[in-house]
Amino acid sequence: MYKVANASEYLVITGVGITDIKLAKKAWVLPGQSCTVFDLSPVNYTFEVQAMSAEKLPFILPAVFTIGPRVEDEDSLLKYARLLSSHDKLSHHVKELVQGIIEGETRVLAASMTMEEIFRGTKSFKQEVFEKVQLELNQFGLLIYNANVKQLVDVPGHEYFSYLGQKTQMEAANQAKVDVAEAKMKGEVGSKQRQGQTLQNAAKIDAETKIISTQRQGDGKKEEIKVRTEVKVFENEREAVVAEANSELAKKKAVWAQTAQVAEVEAAKAVALREAELQREVERMNALTRTEKLKAEFLSKASVEYETKVQEANWELYKKQKAAEAILFEKEKEAEAQKALAEAAFFSRQQEAEAELFAKKKEAEGLVALGQAQGAYLKTLLGALGGNYGNLRDYLMINSGMFQEIAKTNADAIRGLEPKISIWTNGGDTNDGYGSGAMKDVAGVYKMLPPLFKTVHEQTGMLPPAWMGTLPDNGS
Repeated sequence: MYKVANASEYLVITGVGITDIKLAKKAWVLPGQSCTVFDLSPVNYTFEVQAMSAEKLPFILPAVFTIGPRVEDEDSLLKYARLLSSHDKLSHHVKELVQGIIEGETRVLAASMTMEEIFRGTKSFKQEVFEKVQLELNQFGLLIYNANVKQLVDVPGHEYFSYLGQKTQMEAANQAKVDVAEAKMKGEVGSKQRQGQTLQNAAKIDAETKIISTQRQGDGKKEEIKVRTEVKVFENEREAVVAEANSELAKKKAVWAQTAQVAEVEAAKAVALREAELQREVERMNALTRTEKLKAEFLSKASVEYETKVQEANWELYKKQKAAEAILFEKEKEAEAQKALAEAAFFSRQQEAEAELFAKKKEAEGLVALGQAQGAYLKTLLGALGGNYGNLRDYLMINSGMFQEIAKTNADAIRGLEPKISIWTNGGDTNDGYGSGAMKDVAGVYKMLPPLFKTVHEQTGMLPPAWMGTLPDNGS
């Protein structure tokens, strides 16, 4: 079956093929599936919440909350569909749920505030209640669209707000009486102030009039004196101008006279200067004439000598150049000869070195061939001797005459020696009266010592120590 929800509704589908629940505006409802429709439009809930402040004062808080599912959040819609879609939004169950949350949060918040704080901060109190209630409604997928908290009301049997109103009325009445008394006082004081100000202003105006009159008279006298002073100053200025003009005229006359005298002196001096300049020019021309004459006399002689010296110098230079070229040519030829000799010697040495290198190579090749032949020879002998290295060594020593050389060397070593051989006994098996016990052994040792010391003395020239006895003389 195909179902379509209204604009403010949603379809909740469960059953076959759906893991949990499915929300849709329109869908096919298959066999084995269940479909429920829930409305999204918010609902107004009106409550009178009884709470108690921090001073233990009870009060009633009338409130109207507009609550509905959170449309823009899919998770919230799923929560609402899962928890509350089976109940009508106007049902007693939903109302009790919402009322319980609102009353609980309102009471908790009111218990932490005084009555004065609640009464004066109604807006902040409302905001606190709104936030805490919304936090609890989130778990059901609900949203507070609007919350309106009305005026606080006394609980029956408690007249806190009525007494508070009476207090306010009495305070207003007393304040009105005070305001009336203050108004009367201000009226009487103001009247007296106006009268005093009138008298003060009249006296002030009279004094100012006298002052102004006196000032006017003084100003008139000042102006008169000022005019007289200005006239006198003008007269003095005119006299000073006339005196200055006379002085300028005298100065100009003196300057003109001085200028005339200077002009006369300058004219006389100019004539003298001109005469001196002309005389100097004449002298200069005379000097030039004499100079040219001397140049004409001595220059020709100097030119001839110069040409002669130049030719001589050129000849000397030419001779030196030719001599240097000859020496250079000779040195070049000597260098070429030495180079040729060096190249010949180098070639000769190179040939000798190559010949020696060739001989060394051939000698090395011969040694290598000899070593290879000896190796093959030794390998053949070792195979013939059954791999016995001792037999191979003995054969090689015999074949090379090694034993004969050793015997000859030993014979040469002892040639010319005259060895003395001493033979001594302990008397054979006779007892000589010592018996056959330990004394016999001691007697044998003592008999052996004299011949031993004698042999050592003869071979090395060393005598035994005195405490061991002395050797018999050779004749004895």
